[in-house]
Amino acid sequence: MAVNLPDQAYEVRVARGLLPSIGRIVREFSPTAKKALVLTDANVAGVLLEPVTATLEAAGYQVTSCAIAGGETSKSLEGLAPAYDAFLSAGIDRRTPLIALGGGIIGDMGGFVAATLLRGVPLIQVPTTLLAMVDSSVGGKTGVNHRVGKNLVGAFYHPSVVVADVETLRTLPQRELRAGLAECIKHDIIRDADGFASLEESVADVLQLYLDRLVDLVAHNVAIKAKVVMADPFEHGERAHLNLGHTFGHAIETTTNYKYLHGEAVALGLVAAARLAQSLALIDAPTAGRIVRLVAAAGLPTHASDLDTDRIVASMAHDKKVRDGRLRFVLPNGLGSAVVRDDVPVELVRQAVQSLRG
Repeated sequence: MAVNLPDQAYEVRVARGLLPSIGRIVREFSPTAKKALVLTDANVAGVLLEPVTATLEAAGYQVTSCAIAGGETSKSLEGLAPAYDAFLSAGIDRRTPLIALGGGIIGDMGGFVAATLLRGVPLIQVPTTLLAMVDSSVGGKTGVNHRVGKNLVGAFYHPSVVVADVETLRTLPQRELRAGLAECIKHDIIRDADGFASLEESVADVLQLYLDRLVDLVAHNVAIKAKVVMADPFEHGERAHLNLGHTFGHAIETTTNYKYLHGEAVALGLVAAARLAQSLALIDAPTAGRIVRLVAAAGLPTHASDLDTDRIVASMAHDKKVRDGRLRFVLPNGLGSAVVRDDVPVELVRQAVQSLRG
């Protein structure tokens, strides 16, 4: 499927068995380059770096790879220093493609390196987690974390192509697979009530790694994400709806020093957002209950006793969505629909966070 933007268009390819064709696919988009760069993390490198390097070399590329430590704590300017050192020492030019091979963290970091290396080299996103496939690899958001908060240093930089091979999901720990479902639930809450109902019925199949079901799930979510991004490439309007659950989730990540995976924190954020929306009479109790039950059915957390309500609420003040000192919340106003509110009483926010403590 295509993501058509005002100044760029790119494909998202979703299928089984795409990884052995990475070299050929990259050659389609970087036909004259002699070298290729691969950014990955240590965990993915142990499983996928060798076959990806082999297919790139078979396509005629001289490959330089860098495997950084995994996890959100490495997602920083300091954490990227080894990548810049390796890549700038490789004799590259602006035709040299960078392949971001890994989950959402690698996709964000790889995109940021591609955007800034020689002021921009071609980016190929090869997401290997469900979360990265359905969300972070599409839309052009790149960046790293800062001690003040998550993703506060970055740029919009779109890939030349996204290659999502669902067979890589078989390499994931079950926890990572579940984390990706948080973004799938989010997409259906904001845009597709029928999709939400379908996921309620099929979430067990997804967790059992039925690959044909996974192809359909990834394609469905990419279509939702792409449609929103095409309507609002730089998040001036409706693209903000994609942040449902993230204002709470990012604050949870920051204040717990990334104890929770991004998808787990977003899942908690979806629960908090549903309860906040119910408090504001945007949705009724049965709808909020369906959201919480689907989060639980996906094996994601719906409560966390270690959360510090005061710190989480204070952390939200540094959220990127703050405008004129007013915190903006994306909230469901029915399944398949969302609104942005900047008039939420802080006490209701506190109650929503407190409800997550069980």
